[in-house]
Amino acid sequence: MKAINRIIERARAAPRRIVLCEAEDPRILQAAQRATREGIARIVLVGDAARIRQAAAGENIDLAGMDVLDPATSALTPSLAQKLFALRARKGMTLEDAKREVLKPLAFANLMVCLGHADGSVAGAVHTTADVVRTAIQVIGIHPAFKLVSSFFLMMLCEPFHALKGGLIFSDCGLVVDPDAGELAEIAMAAADSAQNLLMDTPRVAMLSFSTSGSARHAAVDKVVEATRRVRQQRPALAIDGDVQLDAAIVAEIAMKKIEHSRVEGRANVLVFPSLEAGNIGYKLAERVGGAKAIGPLLQGLQKPANDLSRGCSADDVYYVIAVTAVQAQAATAGPDQAATPEAAHLP
Repeated sequence: MKAINRIIERARAAPRRIVLCEAEDPRILQAAQRATREGIARIVLVGDAARIRQAAAGENIDLAGMDVLDPATSALTPSLAQKLFALRARKGMTLEDAKREVLKPLAFANLMVCLGHADGSVAGAVHTTADVVRTAIQVIGIHPAFKLVSSFFLMMLCEPFHALKGGLIFSDCGLVVDPDAGELAEIAMAAADSAQNLLMDTPRVAMLSFSTSGSARHAAVDKVVEATRRVRQQRPALAIDGDVQLDAAIVAEIAMKKIEHSRVEGRANVLVFPSLEAGNIGYKLAERVGGAKAIGPLLQGLQKPANDLSRGCSADDVYYVIAVTAVQAQAATAGPDQAATPEAAHLP
């Protein structure tokens, strides 16, 4: 079974409440309808209710099974504003500022996740990555195990012409421009967690470089070596190689020749790039030249899932990110999926 199909099946097995704040966009509506019809998530649409319903009618989309919340009229709005004020007061936000900000669908959606009225958020078809990430960090917050939020792409190699089959995690390809050794180690550990949750396989991490096992000397190589050392110290059971060139990371025969005592053995399913420049080029090469399907950018390191979309995304892309977000939410939440308030209780 393709990796993305496993993710969809896992989402369907225990659907989570996913909130979408760009609900007037046809791509969002189409993906929401498909997610609802196929049972992978319980969808909440946030925005101007009249305009959402008008947009849905224009696309012949049935909103049955979805919940539409309008920040201007929702019973949740006062409590969300109070929470935002509590979160941001030390940064100078007043209660009146919070009351105005919560009327914005992006803030409202992330506050729903923060307070447990939703399990995950998806945005970015309309909003910029900067807005999506900033709001998620400010409202949902960074997971206590990490100091930064990073991103990854789920790369699907499932076509007959792919010599390497299955799913890979590429990180970081969208956020952290030039991580130092400590940040790179955090990215690697977060990416390993992403692989465990989404690929449903044991993470095997390759810390990529232009050097393998010290074959080159440079400060850029030293950074990767130090990051690898830190990961091994914090997670001794994790299979990780670094510094390692791409071919030695994914080709067993080359790994045997270049790396002594490798734990990855040329079978990496997590590729950690030394910089955003390398990661962005790498995933686009895999997508555009190698024919891989790129799902993302997805966020890691948050307390609860909130994912970004490319503004050029398709309805299929949105659907896949909803499925990923649902599976991330399953991993982030233990115990039953319970509503926190009377308004949340009627969500399907």
